[in-house]
Amino acid sequence: MPLSSVHVALGRVVLVRLRLEARTGFPDLDWHCRGVEVRRLCDRQEEGAGLQHQGAEHFPCSRWLRSVDGDVELRNGDSESLLLHKSSEFAFSTNSLMSCGGLPCRWRTFAEGVPHCVDMTSLKELGPNLSYTRQSPGINLQYLRGFAERAESWSSFTELETMFSHNGSQNTVAKYVQAHWAEDWFFGYQCLNGCNPLMVRQTRLLPPNLSINSDILCPFLPDGSSLEQELERGSIFLLDYEMLEGVPANVINGKQQFLAAPLVLLHLNQEGELKPIAIQLQQAPGPQNPVFLPSDPGPDWLLAKTWVRCSDFQCHQLSSHFLRTHLLGEVCCTATLRQLPEVHPLHQLLMPHIKTTLQINIQARASLLAANGVFDKAVACGLEALPVLLSRATERLRYRSLCVPDDLADRGIHTLKHCYYAHDALRVWTALHRFVSGWVDVYYLGDQDVEQDSELQSWITEIYTHGFLQLPHSGCPQSFQTKPELSQFVTMVIYCCSALHAAVNFSQVDFDLWMPNCPASMMHPPPQTKGMLTEDEILSILPDVNSTCNLLITLFLLSQPAADYVPLCQYREPVFSSGAPRRLVEKVQAELRAISDEITDRNKKLELPYDYMSPDRIENSVAI
Repeated sequence: MPLSSVHVALGRVVLVRLRLEARTGFPDLDWHCRGVEVRRLCDRQEEGAGLQHQGAEHFPCSRWLRSVDGDVELRNGDSESLLLHKSSEFAFSTNSLMSCGGLPCRWRTFAEGVPHCVDMTSLKELGPNLSYTRQSPGINLQYLRGFAERAESWSSFTELETMFSHNGSQNTVAKYVQAHWAEDWFFGYQCLNGCNPLMVRQTRLLPPNLSINSDILCPFLPDGSSLEQELERGSIFLLDYEMLEGVPANVINGKQQFLAAPLVLLHLNQEGELKPIAIQLQQAPGPQNPVFLPSDPGPDWLLAKTWVRCSDFQCHQLSSHFLRTHLLGEVCCTATLRQLPEVHPLHQLLMPHIKTTLQINIQARASLLAANGVFDKAVACGLEALPVLLSRATERLRYRSLCVPDDLADRGIHTLKHCYYAHDALRVWTALHRFVSGWVDVYYLGDQDVEQDSELQSWITEIYTHGFLQLPHSGCPQSFQTKPELSQFVTMVIYCCSALHAAVNFSQVDFDLWMPNCPASMMHPPPQTKGMLTEDEILSILPDVNSTCNLLITLFLLSQPAADYVPLCQYREPVFSSGAPRRLVEKVQAELRAISDEITDRNKKLELPYDYMSPDRIENSVAI
């Protein structure tokens, strides 16, 4: 229905502002607006003649309007240059857009030294345009819930296998993990393709605090070679969990838990297998901190690897997963709401990938990360350790590590034959980067346009300030001077909130369902001697029955793709439905389909398929 009509020349209409006003005597209801159409009228030709439409301009909206939100600005649906709609004739006003659910969109400190979060504690504050309902596929967790009162160790591996069989009988990856978790090659495989493929890196130098020498490692290297030669060849890799050193461990079921900060050397053999060759469980060398070797008694070597997997669980959950996908997405979303008007092309491009982070993170802070949540009840990094580890991970976060080509090259894993995460990540990144670069080209004619976009500069300054905490060594840009700089940063945001989240989130049940492969805590301190352990005694060190099952319940809920999930680069917003944006979307969707097909073909040849980075399985945003 028409909102109004005028009979004077308007010129070209480039912006429409809408406001829903509450009227006395009428209910204050929300209205959903699909868009606005401005029609041009010709003069009356004669008395009584009707008005004839000569054309129309379309201003997509597709959002709920509420009286508390004030003005909503709509841009013309065509893909004109950013310079045109930022002309001095109508400068954007972000004041009316700096709100979520009618309340000011402000920052809040979640924990010292950790990226800031949106200042909200209730989903009601989000309003209808930033909240969503996720349709769960449904899963029966009653069997696991039946163990809630068993605050005791597992009685035997047979009992653990029975629990596993009730929950993992249909999960082919989990069954494969159970069958191979104790094997050295599979330990290395998980460093490349497991839940946390972001830790392992090539090294040319031995860490000075690793108490090891060439003679000790010679039996685990190729005949005729030495540690020095293998280091020079680039076949030695390192896992370093130093950020866990001194982190206070949780108390679960009234029992003190323990953490380790291991150093692990791995060797890449001629078959392309990555195998551990030395494990030191604490950072400081000394007689009570032995280096474990593959030649040690079986139970000792298995326990050392299990300790590493426990340490990896902590870093995976809080650094690789929560910090790099959830918190980063929330920072970018909050900065976008505060600094980029809805009519800004980058607001329109980014919001489908980042807006869901607000709801899921508010829910996480109120449940998973709160008292009586899963971290409190089942994870060695409990409520006291959580802010400590997150702040350390933030201090160590580098912008280069968030950009796939740089990260893979820096860690020396981009050429590894069996690193399927690296292969797939690079292809997905490349497709996204072409898409984003094309989008930037549509709206910015040159580098000068980027430099002079004051809202864009305020946006990246806010992300640097509240996300990277103004740490210059992070390498996060503080401003944008060129289109390539902007394209890389926006690609990074979209990748981390879609593909990276798929890799580190939806793999969890597969690799963690067999608990000994990835224990969330350990109930004895790291061993200080060798040769004193039997394999059955390992069970008394692993998590209790109820904490195991509580964690698995959470991981099942978090790892289930929604029945209504939106795949990567599938868009429902009107701005993507016509003109240059539509052509760009069609092109990237074709590229992503080709990548999915290639991954499917490759996986047919693999004993253990890797499909977490297949674009048809990647959600468009962090929504769980």
